Amino acid sequence: LQDIGYDTPTPIQALTIPHLIQKRDVLGQARTGTGKTAAFALPLLSGIDLDIKRPQVLVLTPTRELAIQVGESFKTYGAKLKGLNVLSVYGGQGYGIQLNQLKKGVHVLVGTPGRLMDHMRKKTVSFADLSCVVLDEADEMLHMGFIDDVEWILDRVPKDSQTALFSATMPKPIRKIAQKYLKSPEEILVEPESKELSTIKQQYLMVKGVKKAEALVRILEAIPYDGVIVFAKTKTATLEVNKILEDKGFKTEALNGDIAQNIRERTINRLKSGHIDILVATDVAARGLDVDRISHVINYDMPPKVDPYVHRIGRTGRAGRQGEAILFVNTNERWMLNVIEKATKQKIEEFTLPSNRVINQKRIESFKKQITQILSSENLDVFQELIETYSKEQDIPVARVAAALAGRVHGDAPFLLPTDKEIKTEKQRPEKTKKASVSKKIPAPAETKITKPPEKGMERYRIEVGLRHGVKAGNIVGAISNEAGLESRFIRNIDINQEFSFVDLPFGMPKEIFTLLKKTWVLSKPMSISKCA
Repeated sequence: LQDIGYDTPTPIQALTIPHLIQKRDVLGQARTGTGKTAAFALPLLSGIDLDIKRPQVLVLTPTRELAIQVGESFKTYGAKLKGLNVLSVYGGQGYGIQLNQLKKGVHVLVGTPGRLMDHMRKKTVSFADLSCVVLDEADEMLHMGFIDDVEWILDRVPKDSQTALFSATMPKPIRKIAQKYLKSPEEILVEPESKELSTIKQQYLMVKGVKKAEALVRILEAIPYDGVIVFAKTKTATLEVNKILEDKGFKTEALNGDIAQNIRERTINRLKSGHIDILVATDVAARGLDVDRISHVINYDMPPKVDPYVHRIGRTGRAGRQGEAILFVNTNERWMLNVIEKATKQKIEEFTLPSNRVINQKRIESFKKQITQILSSENLDVFQELIETYSKEQDIPVARVAAALAGRVHGDAPFLLPTDKEIKTEKQRPEKTKKASVSKKIPAPAETKITKPPEKGMERYRIEVGLRHGVKAGNIVGAISNEAGLESRFIRNIDINQEFSFVDLPFGMPKEIFTLLKKTWVLSKPMSISKCA
């Protein structure tokens, strides 16, 4: 612990560790970034018998990213335990690697529900020596439709196993899971979310009258930041926003469900190491992301619910550090701003978009800083001699030559913005009372019958699970999202029939993803997906 800089336990660690050491079940409520992983990993590692080569600790996580992160944490905390083997299993990774490690012996197994179920069905893993099961981010598993899978797993592990459940929120379904599988658990609550969010300065920006992309660029030009996550609602939006920022010279990369796992891991490592400063991500892709240097979270697109908003901004303001979150709000999204304020019990102040004068001052400061850095780090003798020679030959002042070179590097766009034409933003004002004469279309729930063809850019698929098997839309979304890495917004028009179901997925899916989905299971039944004619 000294090697990794741990000296004082966080509240969740101080409250949890003694109970887990004493083999008691634990029901813990704490958001990400509170030291939760160490709270269960440290005491469980202390009870590992290295001579037993079968899993003694099982950790269930909602996403592959969190599975990888938790696995790495176990390796870090157990670095001095010679012979300790930790394995993370998740969809999208080849079975061969996982099978080889399982055969060699694994003490701690971390994984997503779908892939763990596959191994259990194939009998490639044994839990005969299991001493503890941990459910991490249980509410996220609920939101992604994995709770039935979690119960399937819990029903098949040793009944005398110790169980620990951690969740940022405690909705009724999670409470029911705890009542069913935990034995007289010690309940631990670490500070209500409203207090935890006090380390985060929350602001909103009304974006009517100003392009969102332009507003984002202005903000990033003006504010001092370390690391930034920009949340967009679709994978297409992540690519578009990332391209805009790249073109403006920012060090940025996109992260979405289409990004291959090895590239995702490389991108996150580049963010951690400072090779990039900005990550443009979807909610699904950013789940389980734990990067200490995130100073700002920008909600480029409004989240659909309060929970995703809390999870998003929880990526900053960690371990007592201050963070900032900015929420872009369209005129017709004011109601959601009010809902968020009410749910989090915090007033969100209006953000003032930086003026052209502020932007110009920042650009000048940045320009001077770049000159200083180049002068101190590079050998410029050859170039200095060339410029002095050119200046004498052409009878042009050296400063004028330097200005020409700077202009060439900057490009054709104006370096400074006109200060007499400031950009206008929409000020928030009370919504006018409207007569109840206009009826708005309400989207049909996912289970309703489909009467229209797939939308443009989508294709219809059939899967061999239906009402008779107890399947719900959330189960289908969760299975496809976890195994294929597809964002839930691109899993549309789910039509559940008695024996089978239909679902619309993006047109032209890669063959690899389709092959993966053909092997995916839903509620203990193979999906057997096929494309409709």
